[in-house]
Amino acid sequence: MKRFAYLVCFGMFFVVLNGAVVTKTGSGEGCGTDWPLCNGEFIPAYTIESMIEYSHRLVSGIEGLLVIAIFVWVIRQLKKKDAVFYASLTLIFTVIQALMGALAVMYVQVPAIMALHFGFSIIAFASSFLLSLAIRRYANDPEATEVVGGTPVNDTFRYGVWFTLLYTYIVIYVGAFVRHTDSGGGCLGWPLCNGEIIPELTGGTLIAFLHRVAAALLVLVVAAMSHFAYHSHKDNREIQLCGIWALILTVMQVLSGALVVFTVTNKNWFLFTGLLHTVLICLLFSVLCHLSIRVWQLRTKRQ
Repeated sequence: MKRFAYLVCFGMFFVVLNGAVVTKTGSGEGCGTDWPLCNGEFIPAYTIESMIEYSHRLVSGIEGLLVIAIFVWVIRQLKKKDAVFYASLTLIFTVIQALMGALAVMYVQVPAIMALHFGFSIIAFASSFLLSLAIRRYANDPEATEVVGGTPVNDTFRYGVWFTLLYTYIVIYVGAFVRHTDSGGGCLGWPLCNGEIIPELTGGTLIAFLHRVAAALLVLVVAAMSHFAYHSHKDNREIQLCGIWALILTVMQVLSGALVVFTVTNKNWFLFTGLLHTVLICLLFSVLCHLSIRVWQLRTKRQ
C-alpha cells in the first residue's frame, strides 16, 4: 500500500506537470471540442498539439483509476481516519479537475475558471502527498496513532500557518490567471516591470504586476511564519524543518518566476522554466498543507 501510495502521488504530480505543458504550449484545443475522443477518434492523427492534449487525457485517466483503487484500498483495509480523509480529498479533487478539464474542451471557459482548474489540481496533488505520508507512517509503525504526538503550538502561530496556506493558494490562483490570460509578457524585465517600479496598470501588465506584488508579499509572509516556526519551536524539529523548507521553496519559486520572465522569448527555455515554476509551487503548497495539518493535530492533542 505504501508503494502504491507513492505511485499515486507521483502520478498526480505528473498530471499537474502534463497539464502545465498543455497550457504552456497552447495545446488545449489539440483535440478540438471532442471529449473523451480526440477529434472524433480514439487514437487521433498525429500532430504535436493533439499528442500533447491526448497524452494529458491518457495520463489523467490512468491516474483517476489509481486514485479510485487507493481510495477503496484505504477504506476497506487501513480504516484510519486521517488516511481516509486524505484519500477522499484526493478522489474528490481528481474528479473535479477531470470534469473541469472536459468542460474546458467542450465549452469555451473564461480564464478565471481555468485558473481554478489548476488550483484544484494542486489540491489533488497535495492530498495525495499527505496520503502517502500517512500510509508510510502506518507501514513503518502499524501501532501508530492517527494523531502524531509533539509539543503543542499556540493559537497565534497556528492561525499564522493557516493564513500563510490560504494566501499561498491565492497567489497560485493569480499566477494561473496570468498564464490563462497570456499576460506573462505584460511585465518585461525583473525585478522592475517594463523598466518601472510601478508601470502603467492596464491589460496584461496590470495582471502580471499584481502577481509580482502578491509574490513579493508571499516571501514576507512565509519568512515571518518560518521565523516563528524555527525560533519558537526549538523542541519540535518537524515544525522547524517545515518552516525552513517553506522559506527555501518560496525564494526558489520567486527566482524561478524571474527565469520565466527572462526566457519568455525562447520557446524551449520558457517551457522548462515554466515547468520548474510549477514543480516548486507544488512542493511549497504540499509542505504548507502538511504543516497546517500538524499544527491542527497538536492543538487537538493539547485540548
